[in-house]
Amino acid sequence: MNKALNKFIIIITSLPAFILGLGTFATASTFEVVDTSQSDCFDTSGVISCPTPGTSFYGQDATYHGQQPNYTLSSDNLTVLDIVTGLTWLVSPDTDGDGILESPEDKLSWWDAMDHPATLNANNFGGFNDWRVPTIKELYSLMDFRGIDPSGYEGNTSGLIPFIDTDFFSFEYGNEGADERIIDSQYWSSNEYVSTTMNGDHTVFGVNFADGRIKGYGTSLHGNDKVSFVLCCRGNTDYGVNDFVDNGDGTVTDTASGLMWQQSDSGYGMTWEDGLAHAENLVIAGHDDWRLPNAKELQIILDYNRSPSTDGSAAIDPLFSCTAITDEGGNQNFPSYWTGTTHANWTSSPGEAAAYICFGEALGWMRSPFPPFNYSLMDVHGAGSQRSDPKIGDPSDWPYGRGPQGDVIRIYNFVRCVRNATTVSGVGDEVPGNRSEIRMQCAPNPFNPTTTIAFSVPESGPVELSIFNLAGHNIRTLVNTVMDSGEHSIHWDGRSRKALTMPSGTYFARLKSGTETKVIKMILAK
Repeated sequence: MNKALNKFIIIITSLPAFILGLGTFATASTFEVVDTSQSDCFDTSGVISCPTPGTSFYGQDATYHGQQPNYTLSSDNLTVLDIVTGLTWLVSPDTDGDGILESPEDKLSWWDAMDHPATLNANNFGGFNDWRVPTIKELYSLMDFRGIDPSGYEGNTSGLIPFIDTDFFSFEYGNEGADERIIDSQYWSSNEYVSTTMNGDHTVFGVNFADGRIKGYGTSLHGNDKVSFVLCCRGNTDYGVNDFVDNGDGTVTDTASGLMWQQSDSGYGMTWEDGLAHAENLVIAGHDDWRLPNAKELQIILDYNRSPSTDGSAAIDPLFSCTAITDEGGNQNFPSYWTGTTHANWTSSPGEAAAYICFGEALGWMRSPFPPFNYSLMDVHGAGSQRSDPKIGDPSDWPYGRGPQGDVIRIYNFVRCVRNATTVSGVGDEVPGNRSEIRMQCAPNPFNPTTTIAFSVPESGPVELSIFNLAGHNIRTLVNTVMDSGEHSIHWDGRSRKALTMPSGTYFARLKSGTETKVIKMILAK
């Protein structure tokens, strides 16, 4: 892109959306994030009827329907075209070419996996000669959250559902007869972890389509090369390559994916249910259509070239801010973030856990195999992993984590919200398209430190009027009661309960009446 044009775009898009009068800065995206395909709604235990707005658990993955997967199988049944991403995939990771997918016979070391595309290209496999090992973002685009996590399950796998669409892709669980676990169906990506895991192991990220996770896997295991499946792809090399723009109003737009993100995070951890409610009630930059991202949306903004141990930062572009935390070992680290996606399992409580993304180290408690069997806390899977936590509970009930690597259980994870950048939310006087029947204004504006907010509601019913700061935090609820239809007003003193004047700057008043919402901007000027 021309440097002068690039500079112009940055200047324009750094202005708040309500100044531009556009809602968002409209640009053509270079890729779309494929939906997770999760259609069931869950509480903290099992499947429920999908909630309605304002009720518990509203805003989870199945509430929002993104771009659904759209696959086309080639006439020779060798390749699959993903129409959404523009990527073409092998149908099967059958690397020995016998036409039968078997585990572990078709698994390769990472080094051999990286060489495998050369063999495909030399043979013009499927009529193409540009096959490659996928990036972790490309590979994760295939993740299908209709899957069921079989961790701990033993026996016949015929009733299990993997995390990949078996109508188009061949799949095999791990072979228990060959001393594998059922969940041993990991697939290599081309992304090496910029740090190391365990005790300094060279690590590569992979997707496990058996248990529905991203983890960093050491390339050696018990002194031998670790082997996993490899599913090669070709085509759109732009998938997962971000193009972030700082909008200057507490939001960041990824013009590549068409998603707008909260620039800061929630600043504290919360349960999954509270995370959903936090997102649904968030107001930032005049937008009130924020949501908790699904697992694929959140994973797409990871920066796999960064990690706490190599950069002293979270695995995300520095345009974003991440709250530093003190981890379970007393060291500075960075949070994991909730997604709206339930990580369903095979037990009697299939909805007890939700997926989260590690922007800090994916810690685990590893137990020594020798007396006195002490536990050591270490980065077991790498910054950039996707795992899952119970939605509720007490983290102290898992003092040494869960699973074979002792995955740390936090339960109270952080939140970073998302919205569609191409959608005008229509929630402010400054945003075109606002057709709300409720009315609201404040005078004086700017003010210091008091103003009067006048509003009207078309019919009697519950009314809520709250004040938000620029970061989207609810700093005061002025009205939360049933009111008659007609004109009303309320006086707001822009000072805290301790009579200390609040910082000067931009604030938003949000009025909710029935199904209508109105948001106006107010400026506290000293």
